[in-house]
Amino acid sequence: MRADGRMPRIKICGLYRDCDIACVNEAAPDYAGFVFYPPSHRYVTEDEMRRFRGLLDPSVPAVGVFVQAPEETVARYLNEGLIQIAQLHGQEDNSYIDRLRKLTGGCEVWKAFCITGAGDLKNAADSTADRILLDNGFGTGKHFDWDLLASFDRPYILAGGLSPDNLADAISRFRPWGVDISSGVETDKKKDAEKIRQAITITRRMQL
Repeated sequence: MRADGRMPRIKICGLYRDCDIACVNEAAPDYAGFVFYPPSHRYVTEDEMRRFRGLLDPSVPAVGVFVQAPEETVARYLNEGLIQIAQLHGQEDNSYIDRLRKLTGGCEVWKAFCITGAGDLKNAADSTADRILLDNGFGTGKHFDWDLLASFDRPYILAGGLSPDNLADAISRFRPWGVDISSGVETDKKKDAEKIRQAITITRRMQL
């Protein structure tokens, strides 16, 4: 991918405490992510999200992470302004994305893909989502085989296994449209304010 003179975007995902919101308001990432998937320890209820949306700086778009949720549920979060972007992490296909857009009047949709081989990248390339996110899984904290990205030319968000320790190298090597970090900015499964600041500072210094 050719250099275009811009900084990559950064999303801090998995916020679930008031202090996480305060940190994000101060550090100002491009996006703040909230997980609406009950098995996750980062799970946020709808009532909690209403409070978080009130606390979150309105200039930071909220991204909602869903796994196989009914389209109507995702649409409600969007239509009520609790989130601005839907990020889908299940088996949602292009038909699902089309139905969701119709329910919301044309929302922004990100689709995550678990990358285990070239076939997964083909599926990602064919997605009708506004943005695609390439990951190793759901919050595993490990990255997939990044060498698979050598010939992939659709803009993407890189996720999985990123931390302040490897962020600069990953951005320099692969020039993603954006990066998504969750466990990489945590200590003992809780967001670490210093790690968040480090990750954002590193990303802001990079140019594609």
